[in-house]
Amino acid sequence: MTFPAITSVGGLGKYKLYITFADGVEGEVDLKHLADRGVFKIWEEQDIFDKVYIDPDTKSIAWNEQIDLCPDTFYLELRKMTFQEWQQQTNSYAYH
Repeated sequence: MTFPAITSVGGLGKYKLYITFADGVEGEVDLKHLADRGVFKIWEEQDIFDKVYIDPDTKSIAWNEQIDLCPDTFYLELRKMTFQEWQQQTNSYAYH
């Protein structure tokens, strides 16, 4: 079982991203809770946050070599599901 691939990501201003996944799930996520912490302090620099991209090797959401985030958590957030709910749903599709 794997999560759908992230197909696009873009900055929406202060600590917000718009993310699209291969299965059509898309939406806005807010990363304000990470700002001002450790490596995320770099987001305070002019336009750094909006330079987000999909790392071609890891398929993670990245800003540089020090900051990358797994998109799976955001997929669940946009679907408003827990990992267990997603796993149950995915397993039920496997048997049909």
